[in-house]
Amino acid sequence: MTGAAPTALVVVPTYDEAENIRSATTAILDAVPAAHVLVVDDGSPDGTADIVRSIAAGDPRVHLIERSGKLGLGTAYVTGFRWGLERGYPVLVEMDADGSHPADRLPALLGALQDDASVALAIGSRWVTGGSVVDWPLRREVLSRGANTYARIALGLSVRDVTAGFRAYRAETVAGMDLDTVDSKGYCFQVDMTLRVDDLGGRIVEVPIRFRDRVHGVSKMSGSVVAEAMLRVTQWGIQRRFRRRSRPAR
Repeated sequence: MTGAAPTALVVVPTYDEAENIRSATTAILDAVPAAHVLVVDDGSPDGTADIVRSIAAGDPRVHLIERSGKLGLGTAYVTGFRWGLERGYPVLVEMDADGSHPADRLPALLGALQDDASVALAIGSRWVTGGSVVDWPLRREVLSRGANTYARIALGLSVRDVTAGFRAYRAETVAGMDLDTVDSKGYCFQVDMTLRVDDLGGRIVEVPIRFRDRVHGVSKMSGSVVAEAMLRVTQWGIQRRFRRRSRPAR
């Protein structure tokens, strides 16, 4: 890295986000000019990578990793995290390309880490006081709230929005994880990472955000993704309970 040290690396996984990626990149850099953006594209047939390449040619803060196929959200983030750790970025951010995550809340997420050295993870939360969702049908809101409540109880976590995908990690916390063992490809990746931070003893805070549904393109959520998440959460919950029972009394 050259010039002034970036405050964070914002990792943005993409698949067919040609309609959104330019505005997403602009919004991120407008909100935090000292940040860098890394787009991890999974071989989008709509030319997403070409657009990012053209942006990067004129802005050294924008970077691109191209992968050969649709390899999953979790592996895209792990790829981006490794890239960021190798280059010494102090904070690693997860963010969608579709506009659902409000870029103007990035300063608040980063501020939560900067203001308190004990904070390892700041989550942009829909379900804390001050958070909200926009343009969601009631069925989807009930499903999300229910899934988060189940995950929180099953895993013994206090986090209200465990599945949130807008979050900032202290890089040293991610560096302390065994990323080789992260095999969650879908949205349960968020739950997996939250558990790992908690297992490392890292403090987690939630910052309220106003989450809106995507304007352009098609959601990548599917029934198989939801099924994977529910199965994994149940397995992790059982494993955590057995680990706690097997610990010797102090």
